[in-house]
Amino acid sequence: MNKTLNLPLNDEVIHTLQAGDIIYLCGFLVTGRDEVHRRVVEEEIAPPVDLSAMAIYHAGPIVRGEINRELVSIGPTSSVRMEKWAAGFIGKTGIKVMIGKGGMGKKTADACREFGAIHCVYPGGCAVSGANQISKIENVFWPELGMAECMWVMHTPCFGPLIVSIDSRGNNLFLENSAYYLSCKSDVCGRMLREAGQV
Repeated sequence: MNKTLNLPLNDEVIHTLQAGDIIYLCGFLVTGRDEVHRRVVEEEIAPPVDLSAMAIYHAGPIVRGEINRELVSIGPTSSVRMEKWAAGFIGKTGIKVMIGKGGMGKKTADACREFGAIHCVYPGGCAVSGANQISKIENVFWPELGMAECMWVMHTPCFGPLIVSIDSRGNNLFLENSAYYLSCKSDVCGRMLREAGQV
C-alpha cells in the first residue's frame, strides 16, 4: 500500500514503515551529496539548515538562473557513495530519511536502527520527472561547493514513488534480496550439476 507522509517525520510514523513499502513525501527536501556529508561529519560543521526529522536527497540538481531559479532535473545519485559518512550524518543531524539510488550497507542500516531513520530509493532515470514534482526552490546553502554538491532546499507537494530500502529496524532490502537470490542461484546450479551427473 502506498503512503503519503508529511515532513518532518516523527518516530511514530517512521516505525510504521517497513522495508519494501512505497511512500511519497510532502514538504521540504534538502539535497546533499559527498561534500555535504564529509563537511558535517569530518569537519564537524553544523548544517546551515535544521535537518532534524527531515529528508535529505542524494542528488545533484541542475538549476537554471541565479535569481529566478528553475529546476531542470534532479535525479538520484548512488547512495552507497555516502556510506562512509552516513551513520555519523544521521547521528549528528537527526535526519529521518535518506533518499538516493541503489542500496546502502551495514553501517547505515545499523545507524537507521539506532536513531530511527530510513533509507529510500528513488527510481533512476527519472530526473526530469523529479523536477516536475518540485514546486519551488526555497534556498541554497554552501554554494561554494558547486551546483551539484551544495545544499538546495526545495518544496514538494508530493515526491515519489520512494521504496523503503532500509527501515528503522535495520532491515536492508538490497542485502536481503542479494542473499536470497544468491541462495537461489546456488540451488539452481547444484541441481543442474546433479542432473548433468557432475556431482
